[in-house]
Amino acid sequence: MSTVQPKLSGLKVEDFQTEVKGKKTDLYTLVNADGYEVSITNYGGAIVAIMVPDKDGKVANVVFGHDNIQDVINSPEPFLSTLIGRFGNRIAKGKFVLGGKEYQLAINNGVNHLHGGPTGLHSVVWDAYQAGPQNLTLNTVMPYGHEGFSGEVKISVEFTWTDDCELILDYFATTNKKTIINLTHHAFFAIQGIGNPTPDILDQIMEMNCDFYIPIDETSIPTGEILKVEGTPFDFRKPKAIGLEIDADNEQIKNGSGYDHCFVINKREPEELALAARITDPKSGRVLETYTTEPGMQVYTANFCSGYPIQAGCTAPRRSAICFESEHFPDSPNRPYFPTTVLKPGEKYTQKTVYKFGVAK
Repeated sequence: MSTVQPKLSGLKVEDFQTEVKGKKTDLYTLVNADGYEVSITNYGGAIVAIMVPDKDGKVANVVFGHDNIQDVINSPEPFLSTLIGRFGNRIAKGKFVLGGKEYQLAINNGVNHLHGGPTGLHSVVWDAYQAGPQNLTLNTVMPYGHEGFSGEVKISVEFTWTDDCELILDYFATTNKKTIINLTHHAFFAIQGIGNPTPDILDQIMEMNCDFYIPIDETSIPTGEILKVEGTPFDFRKPKAIGLEIDADNEQIKNGSGYDHCFVINKREPEELALAARITDPKSGRVLETYTTEPGMQVYTANFCSGYPIQAGCTAPRRSAICFESEHFPDSPNRPYFPTTVLKPGEKYTQKTVYKFGVAK
């Protein structure tokens, strides 16, 4: 059971304690040496608070979430700052072939499969173990045939909150039968600080270590191409405002209703822990850097947020947050030239992502 009451966020542990299908939910808070906090519930691995300072030392919550378990469960955005899997992002028409057999997954995003289906990892009550004030481990088992996937998969995600305000996510998985897997976290970051309404992110400055991106069709499925960002609204190789070209007269921008695309991260080695993106909020001075071992990262600018309520009386208007979903590419099982997402018995899936918070110098 959780014992640490958050001091900075106003969240209460008891508001996250209930029972779902015989399993107990709870709130776990990680605290670093400076007293800054990250609060996570074992329902879906949802991060509900990241309390970090701005340039003046003022602490605010910089992630979208809810302040009680019922609102987490019934969120208008089911993937709001949760763990995602067993396959993050989309699979065309929910179909793929593995080992000569065609699999049909749940269809939960237009005509496609999204984020592991309606009962994916975002809706699981994970087994939680908090070893110390700065570490939390979540474990679960996805049964054979769940949402149409093959293989029983054992998954573990370790959250570490460092004294440098780095939130480190280490993912591990094994399977008893050949399957596909693509795990990520769908945190909605608002480094300006949440509010009522939460201000938009359009003036935030973004820089990305990405020379290529993956274009999509009108249903957000990859076209199969891998294109240069050069000369497009997707070129963040040099810092620029997120909002500068977010409504450009560009087919890809229209297909994503803004940015909702997977970028290819520049790597010297395939599993190098590389910087993927850096954003800076000019008003607060807060900075967020994302590092990952994954080949790609879906950047989503909350184009479909509608102003719904989140925690502490705050709201989530359109484009008031940004998601950095480190992952393998969408629809990879149907694109043999994309990096593989196949996991076989005897192999171990691993992934590391680091979200580092700071202030501009």
